Amino acid sequence: MTAVTGRVAAAERGETRIADRVVAKIAAQAAKEAVDDPPADGSSPRATVTVHRDAARVRISLELGYPSDVGSQCGAVRRRVAHRVRTLAGMEVPEVAVQVERLHPTGTGAAQGRIR
Repeated sequence: MTAVTGRVAAAERGETRIADRVVAKIAAQAAKEAVDDPPADGSSPRATVTVHRDAARVRISLELGYPSDVGSQCGAVRRRVAHRVRTLAGMEVPEVAVQVERLHPTGTGAAQGRIR
């Protein structure tokens, strides 16, 4: 500490640590924002995160409407989650794994089941 200003030197201040569960909440919200048309009866996306130093590995579990372009929606989720975690938590995101737990039919009166 300097005698004149009362300030602590940068090397002595410590660090800010963001809890894994906070990063997981950021990731889950970002995934929710990225899904084009979320199923009305689906559950919200869930995220698990492993943080090592300044890098977060994220696993997202979500439900999507069907029929839809599942691949492009998963890509949008990956991009959105990586961007939001990098922006809000200041962490690099080398991996975002997206797991689709369930597909919900979004037909408008379409026949259900097999058609003969």
